[in-house]
Amino acid sequence: MKDLFNGVYKNKRVLITGHTGFKGSWMTLWLKEMGAHIIGYSLDPPTNPSLFETLKLEKEIIHIVGDVRDEKKLKETFKKYQPEIVIHMAAQPLVRYSYINPKETYETNVIGTLNVFEAVRETDSVKVIINVTSDKCYQNKEWVYGYRENDPMGGYDPYSSSKGCAELLTTAYRNSFFNPEGYGKTHSVALASVRAGNVIGGGDWAADRLIPDCIRSLSKKEKIYIRNPQAIRPWQYILEPLSGYLWLGALLWINPTKYSEGWNFGPDDENILTVEDIVKKVIHLWGEGEYEVILDKKFYESKLLKLDTSKARFYLKWRPVYNIEIALKETVNWYKEYFNNPENIYNYTLKQLYNYINSAKKKKI
Repeated sequence: MKDLFNGVYKNKRVLITGHTGFKGSWMTLWLKEMGAHIIGYSLDPPTNPSLFETLKLEKEIIHIVGDVRDEKKLKETFKKYQPEIVIHMAAQPLVRYSYINPKETYETNVIGTLNVFEAVRETDSVKVIINVTSDKCYQNKEWVYGYRENDPMGGYDPYSSSKGCAELLTTAYRNSFFNPEGYGKTHSVALASVRAGNVIGGGDWAADRLIPDCIRSLSKKEKIYIRNPQAIRPWQYILEPLSGYLWLGALLWINPTKYSEGWNFGPDDENILTVEDIVKKVIHLWGEGEYEVILDKKFYESKLLKLDTSKARFYLKWRPVYNIEIALKETVNWYKEYFNNPENIYNYTLKQLYNYINSAKKKKI
């Protein structure tokens, strides 16, 4: 990652939507450490506890409570702070919730993205925008092959479909308003989308996510219940896709026309495990615990999902740093520190960030 992304982010005005979420909080911390001037635009933290509040990140940035569906407030924020780089992470991120609240899911994930793009169009300071979608944006055929960036968009459930829509929207805006062929003539914006999923790491407290559900049960000495034990997902440590997003953003800043496309970020094939495998490993790392399978057929969930990350590996020279064993160990250790030594959690989180950075440097990524 060229020694922390060629120093691109130092002193840059970076606007992050969804900065109070799990991924957004880690992104905010990393950018802060690189010297970026961060403007966060998001709803209040979606969980209690939350990583954003645990790390007291509000004190470190310009923190704006706002909804991406509120076009007026969003545009006013862009106009006031004149960001140079935009990382759009705000979303309704849960599959099962989307069945219960489909309208909210589409409004947030599609219209919210549209509002961000429109705000960018009206803000001359913006040079780079990265739209964070999901691995679930693809039309899932449950095959053993990883999905490539040029495979069809789709989505069985409202959440997945909304992310497919967000990708189609990104393509339309890139073709119509931010076309690389018109860069420097009709516009000065580099637009890319990034697709990853099933990230694990310390500080995730969301409902209906495997690791937080496990930790909640284990910390209370309760049995873990899993509903889809043989489902296979591309599990990866939280900092893996974030490193890809940040490296892509740096490359877009340096060479705006070359990388304005969609990109997958995911783990090596050997780290793609079943839900049950993950639960067993978490219990082992925690030191005790039990689980029980209770099949839930109320909502459809895909059984197999993999991404082909060849494009990012070849063109961006990006690849994962941690295997699943290290990723799970780092994740479980964060929660142990949270419960056993909460006053040290900020320093411990920073330590995990720099451990990852140093590991990446050793691998010469």
